[in-house]
Amino acid sequence: MSAGPSPSGPHSVKELVIRGVSWKLVSQVFIQVARVAFALVLARLLTPEDFGLAAEALVIAGFVIAFSDLGLGAALVQRREIDERDRSTVFWSGVAVGALLTLAGVALAGPIASFYGEPEVESLMAVVSLSFFVSALGATQRAVLTREMDFRRLEVCAMAGVVVGGVVSVAGASVGWGPWALVAQQLTTAVVTTAVLWLVVSWRPRWMFSLASIRGLGGYGSNVLGTRLVYRAQESALPLLIGRFLGAASLGIFTIAYTVILVPLTRLAIPIGEVLFPAFSRMQDERERASELWIRALGVLTAVCAPAMMGLAVVAPDFVEVVLGEQWSEAVPVIRILAWVGLIQALQAWNGGIFMGLGKANTLFRATLVFSVLYVAAFLVGVQWGIVGVSVTYAFVATVLEAAYLWITTRALGIRFWTPLRSLVGVAQATVVMGLVVAGIQAVLVDQGLAPALRLVAAIVIGILVYVPLLVWRAPVVAAGIRSLRRRPSEPLAVARTAERS
Repeated sequence: MSAGPSPSGPHSVKELVIRGVSWKLVSQVFIQVARVAFALVLARLLTPEDFGLAAEALVIAGFVIAFSDLGLGAALVQRREIDERDRSTVFWSGVAVGALLTLAGVALAGPIASFYGEPEVESLMAVVSLSFFVSALGATQRAVLTREMDFRRLEVCAMAGVVVGGVVSVAGASVGWGPWALVAQQLTTAVVTTAVLWLVVSWRPRWMFSLASIRGLGGYGSNVLGTRLVYRAQESALPLLIGRFLGAASLGIFTIAYTVILVPLTRLAIPIGEVLFPAFSRMQDERERASELWIRALGVLTAVCAPAMMGLAVVAPDFVEVVLGEQWSEAVPVIRILAWVGLIQALQAWNGGIFMGLGKANTLFRATLVFSVLYVAAFLVGVQWGIVGVSVTYAFVATVLEAAYLWITTRALGIRFWTPLRSLVGVAQATVVMGLVVAGIQAVLVDQGLAPALRLVAAIVIGILVYVPLLVWRAPVVAAGIRSLRRRPSEPLAVARTAERS
């Protein structure tokens, strides 16, 4: 039997978490800088319609990870003990389903293109469908590394995929590929990531398949798969509705705003959640320790996300003009509204890991199903008033539903609803003051006729100078937690002890 690393003392899981989060932060800073840089270059090379056409085809891309291991990879991570039959069974199951879904994607490409009224989407979507099979080939290797909490090697794979995929997309856009540049980015990233996973993971599947393993892992895995599918369906409904009722250009504007706001934050929060999931699994019988870990990690995430979202909402007009270009001016109100959505959803990104780690995947599935139905209903209402209407409706419903999600999570952990919120008061105070100062400075600089690029730089510098001392003053424990993550991953015990004393 294989149970993965076995923590021998109270610090052991914390050491692994600190080390994993350190690697995640390093990689995600790199990845998000690369993603945003590539996206901004592509925004200069491509038109809103190009982005819209690609987004219509890439609507199925979100389902790739959901189907890559049928949720059984999460079961491999959560189970206390697994053996070779379990790993090989999960691998071959995923590969078989990945092949079937690739064929299904090719078959559905025509009808979906007809739904949009965009014939070009058919060929784009057919090529994107290859990602199902490619990603399935590396899904079990990813689960093996996650179970071992070996996030150093896992992040090397992700960084390699992002860089090569981005380079290919920019090269393609520069020679006139149009929407095909974005499709090439998606497929290249999947191929490179899977290839590097096979290089860095020594485990290889054997020619064995066990129905007993499927039955043993399937109950938990089916709830995880159901949660992923419902969530992806909700995410896919938004571009589907915008593309269908508002057109490719509007979808392109919404996509670039979504990329700037939501994707970097969820790509930071969710990867760190990959560290916390196996940690919560090891603490499934110790709710108090799990609650403490979650609240402390939440404080650090809020300290990073809140000022970034507040600042971007304030400087959105200058940011769009300087960084994206005047052709994206309609994205300004969308960016400002989605900044709030990005913050509250990023702060809830780890709740799913809590439910999965505690063995409550069925509760997570039911909550996700109800919330997704309400989100889609809101999208249907909001689309009547254009992309700004969709954004406003999205923000309103997200505020209500994410509060409900927080309540369910605190009940699962056995703590009060206000407990995690009280830990964020200092960060909120520092963020609001920073936002007011930056807004005031911006107004003065606009009146004086300063160039947008200079206004943007001034706002960033002043925001940092105001926020950092306020954070240290109003949220010293959170600031100490951020400083601890700057230590080298090779020094986890010292970091753990610092966190414990705080």
